Amino acid sequence: MTEEKAKPVNFIEKIINEDLASGKHSNIVTRFPPEPNGYLHIGHAKSICLNFGLAQQFGGQCNLRFDDTNPEKEEDEYVQSIQDDVRWLGFQWAGDIRYTSDYFDQLHTWAIDLIKAGKAYVCDLSAEQAKEYRGSFEQPGKNSPFRDRSIEENLELFEKMRAGEFDEGACGLRVKIDMASPNMSMRDPYIYRIKKASHHQTGDKWCIYPSYDFAHGQSDAIEGITHSVCTLEFADHRPLYEWFIENLATPAEPHQYEFGRLNINYTVTSKRKLRALVEGNVVNGWDDPRMPTISGMRRRGYTPAAIRNFCDSLAVAKTDGTVDVAQLEFFIRDDLNQNAPRAMCVINPLKVVITNMNADHDETLTVPYLQDREELGERDMPFTNEIFIDQDDFKEEYSKKFKKKFCVGKRIRLRHGYVIQADGFEKDEQGNITQVNASLIENTLGCDPEDGDKPKGVVHWVSCKHAVEAELRMYDRLFTDANPDGGKKDFMECLNPESLTVKTGLIEPALANVAPETVFQFEREGYYVADRFDHSSDKPVFNLTIGLREDKSLNS
Repeated sequence: MTEEKAKPVNFIEKIINEDLASGKHSNIVTRFPPEPNGYLHIGHAKSICLNFGLAQQFGGQCNLRFDDTNPEKEEDEYVQSIQDDVRWLGFQWAGDIRYTSDYFDQLHTWAIDLIKAGKAYVCDLSAEQAKEYRGSFEQPGKNSPFRDRSIEENLELFEKMRAGEFDEGACGLRVKIDMASPNMSMRDPYIYRIKKASHHQTGDKWCIYPSYDFAHGQSDAIEGITHSVCTLEFADHRPLYEWFIENLATPAEPHQYEFGRLNINYTVTSKRKLRALVEGNVVNGWDDPRMPTISGMRRRGYTPAAIRNFCDSLAVAKTDGTVDVAQLEFFIRDDLNQNAPRAMCVINPLKVVITNMNADHDETLTVPYLQDREELGERDMPFTNEIFIDQDDFKEEYSKKFKKKFCVGKRIRLRHGYVIQADGFEKDEQGNITQVNASLIENTLGCDPEDGDKPKGVVHWVSCKHAVEAELRMYDRLFTDANPDGGKKDFMECLNPESLTVKTGLIEPALANVAPETVFQFEREGYYVADRFDHSSDKPVFNLTIGLREDKSLNS
């Protein structure tokens, strides 16, 4: 018996091990700090698994904090969806939900402290002027003409901002750092702006709001975060976070560690672009099964375990990279193959009449949902003299290429049922086969024929009398381009016009009222999930989760 190969220790785990060993920290505290301005996507799933996973691994805690500093783009809908996503993935945050807005009073006090120390000033430059004064990567910026205002004047002006005496855009509070810094984040960034908007947590208490950069690091300090883990796009902001910590009397000194964000081909994960898809009615909401949002993947039938396993398989590195979507699909199939109940659905029906059975024959077969998985239960399948099989399972003539197909003179086994033999078929005026006439071979329920002539194949089927029509929503990739975000392309021009097709399928009656979000393997068809919503359909709705095997043509 071989030992399981240990998973390599990533650089963040190495840092935590060293910090615990040295006594720098005795307890690990991480956090997942989303902005509630949209739904979470697959990239966030990696961050969730990393931050909560580190806390679990080292016996610490992980906070869920909403960095809610922009009331114009934030909604309670997003707050609720993010909580649902974290729970669904299998994680629980420490204590109560936290909000950056919980700390607005303290942040306001710290802003006043910076003014009193001569390190912050109220600037009257317009947005256009501030951009011009900021310079570029090639050119240094220049000081604002309002940079040398007195402490007293800045305190007075900031209080007037707080009291709502200025219009939006009239002025803002900036910190004095270095307008010639090669790091653009350090060129006297704004830490407070006027926004006369109601906040989903604080209502109308404030008409000035702290910048994300000012609030983010200080919130970590207030919460005693020991390891602030975020993606690489925030690396240039770390010197600014450290400047704030050095210049404020914070209760702790958190340190930020950056790792490469998760990018997947055939996908966009920009919240701005995802919002454009929703608001442009390209998709049917944030939870559309074609979306890379966690709620969309949930509705698609992806499982929490599969997503966690996928995220755990990814390197936690200091560089960005792109992962082939086939890697995610591998984990989806692997999990569903082991755990999804089996059932039958006929999508392209062909009637089979079993002529040696009475027309009123109505037998109930009790069969398991998944062999050797008793906990998944069993269901009743009605068997009658008229059944539907898939059109592709019958051939007019036998050939070695189709030796497992049903054809005249040959036998086939009905899944969980009897062996039947084709005796003939009927066609319509166009030459299409409309009916197969067959004979049931006696004593073959769970047994081979007594005459030794065994069937070569097995087909899925449903009873004509008892089958239920279902709406099947067949989802494909939303984009035809592997890199819809790349270069100067308009990602909207890369949309797949066939990302959704709708068909009618005939399902076993036992599936007509199954619990939403139950995923089945429709045998020989693919994995399908019972939809959470009825929408406009008067039939049960099943969404295609994924095919039984990878479609190589999609990667060509």
